[in-house]
Amino acid sequence: MASLSTTSPPSTTTTSGIATSTTSLSPSLHKTSQISIIQKRINKHRLPRRLSCKANNNDRHDLNPTNDVASNPKIDRRNVLLGLGGLSSLAGLRADPFASAAPIAPPDLSKCGAADSAAFVESLNCCPPFSAQIVDFKPPPTSRVRVRPPAHAVDSAYTAKFNRAVQLMKALPDSDPRSFKHQASVHCAYCDGAYEQVGFPNLDIQVHGSWLFFPFHRWYLYFFERILGKLINDPNFAMPFWNWDAPAGMQLPAIYTNTRSPLYDQFRNKRHLPPALVDLDFNGVDESISNQAQIQANLTILYRQMVSNSRSTSGFLGQPYRAGDNPQGSGSIENIPHGPVHVWTGDNTQPNGENMGNFFSAGRDPLFYAHHSNVDRLWNVWKTLGGRRQDYTDPDFLDTAFLFYDENSQLVRVKVRDCLDSRKLGYVYQDVDVPWLNSRPTPRRAVNRVTGFLERIGVARADEFPRVSFPLTLDKPVKTLVSRPKKKRSKKEKDEEDEVLVIQGIEFDSNVPIKFDVFINDEDDAPTGPDKSEFAGSFVSVPHKHKSEKKLNTCLRLDLTELLEDLDAEDDENVVVTLVPKIGTGHFSIGDLKIEFVS
Repeated sequence: MASLSTTSPPSTTTTSGIATSTTSLSPSLHKTSQISIIQKRINKHRLPRRLSCKANNNDRHDLNPTNDVASNPKIDRRNVLLGLGGLSSLAGLRADPFASAAPIAPPDLSKCGAADSAAFVESLNCCPPFSAQIVDFKPPPTSRVRVRPPAHAVDSAYTAKFNRAVQLMKALPDSDPRSFKHQASVHCAYCDGAYEQVGFPNLDIQVHGSWLFFPFHRWYLYFFERILGKLINDPNFAMPFWNWDAPAGMQLPAIYTNTRSPLYDQFRNKRHLPPALVDLDFNGVDESISNQAQIQANLTILYRQMVSNSRSTSGFLGQPYRAGDNPQGSGSIENIPHGPVHVWTGDNTQPNGENMGNFFSAGRDPLFYAHHSNVDRLWNVWKTLGGRRQDYTDPDFLDTAFLFYDENSQLVRVKVRDCLDSRKLGYVYQDVDVPWLNSRPTPRRAVNRVTGFLERIGVARADEFPRVSFPLTLDKPVKTLVSRPKKKRSKKEKDEEDEVLVIQGIEFDSNVPIKFDVFINDEDDAPTGPDKSEFAGSFVSVPHKHKSEKKLNTCLRLDLTELLEDLDAEDDENVVVTLVPKIGTGHFSIGDLKIEFVS
């Protein structure tokens, strides 16, 4: 691997990347007779209020089979879109208006409403200025590319240029969609219920908790970066990334801590300023461990989330999310370390953990963009690790569309399919070491104790593992047995399918931070830390609100394939699952647990 550079990234030339043709935000309707017929069919069926957590990455029928729309084979989502939103809801979709595809359509800005306010926040207007004219995105020339540097290694010349760009953005009037205020509000609008799904007025667009997490934030950063470059008349400018996945970058980058800098934000946890090291598994309380132990724990977490828990497309990118859906589950990195870094950075003395600790305010901290640049970088890294690690090819993923204002204040319609390769957007990341690749976790004790542990369960099951009734409110640690559909598998079988623990029906209050940890075959009353094989992963929810309902329902999927190898438990008929609440105890419940195999 290349060593870290302390110089500015190389320059490149790029263009606006915008097509010259424009289209109206709301196309007129023509085939009213077809809509009328479909509307009559729709009226006989209720829309789903909540969708279950299920499916693998190839499942195109992920509606809850108990709801009326899904259970009637004559009614599909395209009919729902037509009946509720008219043909205008088909903007950006396939030409055939009766096809079965249902990608999330770009929001109708004319219907942008107040975001759902967090506690102690009276009103929350995150809507951008309205424009009825949209330009379609066109990839820029990429003869040369911008190189995003690690924030901890930039020099003084780069820092001065970056400060100047952010200062100019903050100086723009609020009416300018390129202003820092509106750029911060982009995240709020797409995360806190300001935009409704076209055709589904009772469902908001949510870019967390599904396969939209990575592409939405990539587009968001892309336009933010282009605006910065335009303001300083440098189209080659590239923003930095917070390199928290390597020891040298695990402190909050120094360029963000100067109180006289526009990169500074007063609403950060004062205990977590340098020289404190970031805790990528932050549980709301600072652990009393050495720096070396914290570094090792962080590296092990990165290995688990980037390698063990992301062998499949859905494991890394998250579950499918189509029109008419609620999000069905996050990918590995979105849960950890993305979520814990948000909470670790936010000011714990503020009512909502502002700024980074709550999605409605996270974009107000300039550090947000460095944090998500590293998340974006890891998407690139993941696709180099081999195996089945590749992007979704499902058209519902590829044709999902968003709206952003660009550096010229033009409203741009973009699709997921155009952002899968960052080089085609004109940027890459500076090469840095990835030490977590050599940080595979080790078992808590010698692996031969696991067989004896499971044998003792068979003898004392009633005493050690009383029957657990689901759903249950997780207000204390719980142990339960989960049966495995298959035992010992060949290497070929493991290469083709992952053994996945599915924690279903996670119902939680989105107003409060949530975190619970999951352990496998950990026999002690006090579960181990994240650096051991028994730790399978966590569910994390950064506070945010939805318009449809206060309680959200999703799932967590954890890959057990490598973990069971490390614990020498591949021949066992059951695994012992321990669920441990860490943050938000009592504010969430678990529907059920099962093990399934995912290709």
